[in-house]
Amino acid sequence: MKNYGTVLCVGELLIDFFCTDVDVNLVDGQHFSKQAGGAPANVSAAIAKLGGNASFLGKVGDDPFGKFLKQTLDQERVDTSMLLFEQGTPTTLAFVSLQGNGERDFVFNRGADRLVTPEDLDKEQIKQAAIVHFGSATALLNDPFRQTYLELMDEAKDNGQFISFDPNYRGDLWKGREEEFISLSKEGIQKADFVKLSEDELKIVSGESDRKSALDILHGWGAKTVAVTLGKEGTLISTGATRTLIDSIKVKSIDSTGAGDAFIGAVLFQISGLEQPKEFAQDFEQLQSFVTLANRVGAIVCTKVGAIAALPTLEEVNRFASQADSTIEV
Repeated sequence: MKNYGTVLCVGELLIDFFCTDVDVNLVDGQHFSKQAGGAPANVSAAIAKLGGNASFLGKVGDDPFGKFLKQTLDQERVDTSMLLFEQGTPTTLAFVSLQGNGERDFVFNRGADRLVTPEDLDKEQIKQAAIVHFGSATALLNDPFRQTYLELMDEAKDNGQFISFDPNYRGDLWKGREEEFISLSKEGIQKADFVKLSEDELKIVSGESDRKSALDILHGWGAKTVAVTLGKEGTLISTGATRTLIDSIKVKSIDSTGAGDAFIGAVLFQISGLEQPKEFAQDFEQLQSFVTLANRVGAIVCTKVGAIAALPTLEEVNRFASQADSTIEV
């Protein structure tokens, strides 16, 4: 049986209130269902659901929502020993409405997730992780979490840990601060062994609409391996010297929430099973296989409502794969 190193996911854990009314925006929505969410929390749950070892570092309010979120991650077998509870500040909330094409409209009510400080951290425990994933939509917005986040990235690099970075751009959150977002993203990309972006994020961060030119810019900054998710078109992967497009999986999308997080969770799950994670991209055929499985995981998530609730097990992924081609063994 394969041994999987621990993947530590750093960032926000929050409540997604999904509008259950059909094809309406938040202005018109009346009915909502509570779900656990937050990009790095989704990644941690995806890893654990597939059979890997994941831990989560972040902060919630000491309130019923925060307790529900801890319970949710515990049920998914995510290590929550670094989940912090903040007195006097509510848990962060997001309200989400689903459109007819599977896309979403959402609004944040930000709370405790922004308050992680360097003093909150167990540095020795953090060092035990084989991989540290930085994929928060909110951590870079403000101090103290921004300072904590960037310091953690520096320390992970100094410790020789594998670093994964997903900028997770949200236009409403960075309105009027786009240049700041680009600068901070560049800082993360320079330190990362693996970078995942959407096509929109690639254009925003690089300032280039041409994919090849944009990827060249990121590799020029120091990015080692880059995966660009292109929706129905597939996933573009690049190591600088080599790049290719991995086809998407055709499904009827009901809700795309969490699909990108599930994708990166699936990639990191597979990398965490390697003896030398930092060397994973040297075998380009292996990298393509990893992304193929990750595309399947993201596709499955799109066929269900919710982020964590929609995550598949490895058995479910293999069953899904067997409908079209051979089972992938990891």
